Amino acid sequence: NSKRMERLYSPRGILQISERHGIRVNKSLGQNFLADGNLVDKIIEGSGIGAEDLVLEVGPGLGALTRRAAARAAMVAAVEIDRHLQPVLAETLGDLPNVRIFWEDILKADLEEIFRQMEAEHGRAFGGLKVLGNLPYYITTPVIMRFLEELISWERPRALPVESLTFMMQKEVADRIRANPGSKAYGALSVAVQYRCGVEQLAAVPKEVFVPRPQVDSAVLRLLVHAEAPVRPKSEETFFAVVRAGFGQRRKTLHNALAGLYGMGKEETKNALTAAGIAPERRAETLSLAEFAALADCVEQYKVQDQQ
Repeated sequence: NSKRMERLYSPRGILQISERHGIRVNKSLGQNFLADGNLVDKIIEGSGIGAEDLVLEVGPGLGALTRRAAARAAMVAAVEIDRHLQPVLAETLGDLPNVRIFWEDILKADLEEIFRQMEAEHGRAFGGLKVLGNLPYYITTPVIMRFLEELISWERPRALPVESLTFMMQKEVADRIRANPGSKAYGALSVAVQYRCGVEQLAAVPKEVFVPRPQVDSAVLRLLVHAEAPVRPKSEETFFAVVRAGFGQRRKTLHNALAGLYGMGKEETKNALTAAGIAPERRAETLSLAEFAALADCVEQYKVQDQQ
């Protein structure tokens, strides 16, 4: 069977499997199947899956990543929205006792419930939780933000023991996530991810290795959850409100971009910036995480005084 499964990693094999099951690639779901075994190995290798880990896979597609992940992990929970893939996955994953497929939308699925079910079936605690996926471009940012916001907050206990998220995504989104202060790509997404995770690019992926071929190149990023927060603002909510306001009007100076936030006038905005040691004429894209945290704390102080 494993010989037969090698076809999962070749363009011709993918087309054969798709045709045999009458699978039309669903453009609206942004489906592009990875047809490169070496790259699959690189992703699995880079994700650092251990023998006691649970892998949560976003969108298994035809099961190429799933099979290789299952060979290393204790169990794999794959969440797939497209029920047309049922006969294909029955063929490509049916012989693997440690894989469960949840036919759900990853943006709506109850991740904690899936984890509890898998743990109950495993009969003991997992070593850790690794998230994997080849993300369709149109849900890349919402998926990443759902995992980060719901599962990784520094203000409350961890919802799930997520150690890392290894995702294939559009190169342009990967560039935004990795970007440093002062660069054009640096924005709210960069800050939101880097506040919670260290970012490492595992591979650049040319569009030629997909079936069908998308119009853009991709990249594989590993987001390794920080053991502790790199900065600790007094309030995460205020921190992200300041980040959003700052980048909401990128071209404006912070002095102007923040005016109106929590009812702050120009004068209060200027005072908050000065108190945080940030020149009012700077723009959001020049601020480091630490500077955003310092600014958020000064805004938080204003909020507290304003409420008194």
